[in-house]
Amino acid sequence: MGPSVLFPLLHRLSSLSPLRTVTPTWGRCRLPPPSCSHTPCTHSFPGLNSQHIRGICVESTLSHIKELSPPEQRLLNKLYEGLISGQRASLAESITLVETQHPRKKELAQVLLQRVLAYRKEQEKQNGGKPLAFRVGLSGPPGAGKSTFIEVVGKMLTGQGHKVSVLAVDPSSCTTGGSLMGDKTRMTELSRDMSAFIRPSPTSGTLGGVTRTTNEAIVLCEGGGYNIVLVETVGVGQSEFAVADMVDMFVLLIPPAGGDELQGIKRGIIEKADLVVVTKADGDLLVPARRIQAEYTSALKLLRKKSKSWNPKVVRVSSQTGEGVPELWGKMAAFRSATLSSGDFQDRRRAQHKVWMWSLIQENVLRHFQEHPAVRGELPQLEDRVTRGAISPGLAADLLLKAFTSSSSSSSSQ
Repeated sequence: MGPSVLFPLLHRLSSLSPLRTVTPTWGRCRLPPPSCSHTPCTHSFPGLNSQHIRGICVESTLSHIKELSPPEQRLLNKLYEGLISGQRASLAESITLVETQHPRKKELAQVLLQRVLAYRKEQEKQNGGKPLAFRVGLSGPPGAGKSTFIEVVGKMLTGQGHKVSVLAVDPSSCTTGGSLMGDKTRMTELSRDMSAFIRPSPTSGTLGGVTRTTNEAIVLCEGGGYNIVLVETVGVGQSEFAVADMVDMFVLLIPPAGGDELQGIKRGIIEKADLVVVTKADGDLLVPARRIQAEYTSALKLLRKKSKSWNPKVVRVSSQTGEGVPELWGKMAAFRSATLSSGDFQDRRRAQHKVWMWSLIQENVLRHFQEHPAVRGELPQLEDRVTRGAISPGLAADLLLKAFTSSSSSSSSQ
């Protein structure tokens, strides 16, 4: 979505209902209701019976567009009010909205997201500028027991008063968009817990889909009051790198009896890990789990540190017996505390915002390139010549880029 579309949409934010205050939590600690540090602004907007709305300040330089229709206003008001008051149905519907490919609904989703971001920013100000939620990415090869692990950890955290959301980056069909995983059926106890929310986040066959839908779903979950967001990925591949760039802590889960583990896991994934968890450390697998723990502890010492305030750790847990799970959460809480104190936590968040922006730019630029008339006119012929071996893929790419830039230059000069 280009600035000419997005900026005017942001201008319409103030035409929606005012922000409500919902007390966020970190564990059992409650923060006082927020008070906006901005100078309160009062504006009159058509479409709401010329009511004077007190709310978030929107830059006056943003241009005006055709206002939202009354049904659209009612929809966004309903979703926003339900979301920040903790209604799970509103959260689910809001995530569905950001996952849509419908152009107008994508615009509405951005309006909703901007309101939620503004709400969260005000809440964070009351927390000394520190993020209220803790985002944890969980990855590992098939058979590592990720879903069982998440259910055990999730139940422990909700029992301590946390609100936990689980977003499963779900491989989906490029053709139909259909998903394959069934996390709710594999986390039966956690899915019935009213302090937990489980949602598959489809990739739609692209890493850009992972970044957009998952990152925006994280924002909505935090707006809904979920202070711990667990992002589960399937297997060890490129999507794990995308998820590692949108969480505060990246956890790699390793089974104890998977063969040559250090050979089978990509070095880049290990370098991304802030914590390595050896799962299924019980019974006959306890001895192999100890061996794998020692191997990974040695391997991590050889890697360059990502953070000055944290050294990656290797722990053993058993989802079956629960052994090691409280200690694991202790390590995760220690990571959060150390990185918050050093500022690494906030620095990572800021860097991730930039990564997110550029990934979306790349996605939209590629789509714009593919849909350009000059490219669409040349593409079938060049694809055919490439598949027949008549020209190299590099030459075909150069010809398409030349057609795109020449057409764009002639259009701008007119």
